[in-house]
Amino acid sequence: MALKLQIITPEYVIFDGEVDSVIVPGKMGQFQMLENHAAIVSTLEAGKIEIHTHTTEFVDYNNEDGMLEMSPSDSKVMFLPVNGGIVEMNNNKCIILAE
Repeated sequence: MALKLQIITPEYVIFDGEVDSVIVPGKMGQFQMLENHAAIVSTLEAGKIEIHTHTTEFVDYNNEDGMLEMSPSDSKVMFLPVNGGIVEMNNNKCIILAE
């Protein structure tokens, strides 16, 4: 079972799929969540969410506004700038409510 990630903004769901890991800008600093991470709820600060996928053919995301940026050095890594939000991780499902 992989880590299921959903990133939701007030407008729409930006990302919904399985990933290897996600790094978020927490209030006390960046932290990474992997498969089987302990349950956590945290606020997010302004920064970038870093999404590590397991394939270069990953298409389960909405980039209508061009917010998701592909890493120039690794096609399996995406970045999403956020102004803040909340992250909840439980039972290999990570939900990010992003501003």
